[in-house]
Amino acid sequence: MPTILLVEDEAPIRDMVRFALSRAGMEMLDAEDVKAAEQSLSVRRPDLILLDWMLPDENGLMFLRRLSKDEEKRDIPVIMLTARAGEEDKIKGFDVGADDYITKPFSPPELIARIKAVLRRVTGTDVAGNLQVGRLRLNTKTHLVSCDEVQIDLGPTEYRLLKFLMSHAERVYSRGQLLDYVWPDMGEREERTVDVSVRRLRKALVPHGCDGMVRTIRGAGYALSIKGMDGA
Repeated sequence: MPTILLVEDEAPIRDMVRFALSRAGMEMLDAEDVKAAEQSLSVRRPDLILLDWMLPDENGLMFLRRLSKDEEKRDIPVIMLTARAGEEDKIKGFDVGADDYITKPFSPPELIARIKAVLRRVTGTDVAGNLQVGRLRLNTKTHLVSCDEVQIDLGPTEYRLLKFLMSHAERVYSRGQLLDYVWPDMGEREERTVDVSVRRLRKALVPHGCDGMVRTIRGAGYALSIKGMDGA
């Protein structure tokens, strides 16, 4: 279930968006200003942010500019929500790092369609929920994982880890970042937790010859790469 953080100071809009997201099978986190948004982000990482331009404590564009410079949060996709429909305003939003731009008033179906389009573009998931990296395929709706159409049995933690790595293939993540992304609700966390799950994931992939895709990057962390496939 995708989690969407809505940063919007108007309660009626928050209520409308929450209802629309719920009907679309998405969970909404809400914040009425930038301060509340930062508090929410410190606790839980959303899959996408809906960001109003005009907020009571800080301009949404300034907040987006800070997010784009934050190594741990800059890859969270952002859709700007604003009544400012001018071309210059849209260009400013895209220049700072917005992935899409929706002008108010907007319809719930349009909003949901834009969210799905951005998530699909960012994560590489198709309409059926399939993620494909090399010979590995993962379906986010059925939670089935396969290699060359042969099903792979994974525990829930290893599934979440593989899903994240496949959604961000070829990118290196430190153990600390993986803890934030894959274990966001965990209390006390140790980096060795990541190492244990990586070993379990590789063990499950060994019979299929895909274990080398989960690569250790010395001094940096882990990445999933087709360069680790047999014959690559």
